[in-house]
Amino acid sequence: MKLTNPTELQLKTLMSWFSNQQETYQWGGPEFPFPFDTDSFREGLKLDELNSFALIDDNDQFVAFGQFYLRIGRCHLGRLVVNPSHRGRGVGKVLVQHLIEKGRKNLNVSECSLFVLNTNQSAKQLYQSAGFIKTDYPQPMPLANCDYMVKSDF
Repeated sequence: MKLTNPTELQLKTLMSWFSNQQETYQWGGPEFPFPFDTDSFREGLKLDELNSFALIDDNDQFVAFGQFYLRIGRCHLGRLVVNPSHRGRGVGKVLVQHLIEKGRKNLNVSECSLFVLNTNQSAKQLYQSAGFIKTDYPQPMPLANCDYMVKSDF
């Protein structure tokens, strides 16, 4: 599997993975628009500001999406999602590993971080299995009912 820059078609496909406000909030955060159209979805993604990637499998299928950026001196992962038809196959772990590798090199940092909602147990398990540990956030927490997780053992 490999990371690529997302195409317009992949962004349209990504939009189809979210059918309601709860799913969109869990993935995109409280400021992500819902309902959305193509323009508001692109704007919500902040594609011009954040490093954004599509994960493509060996059959050239779009299987996941994720972003990273510098936050408090760490490579911060965000908006991680696996194509619903590919969940439960280890794709999320591959996505996280690829984003960590690319983000650490691109941003020249030694740690990575992410936020995860307390109710998203499958994501929390994935991040823990990838080596992320729940940590106190060093600033006021930007989201309610959310954990801040850090990975620093590289």
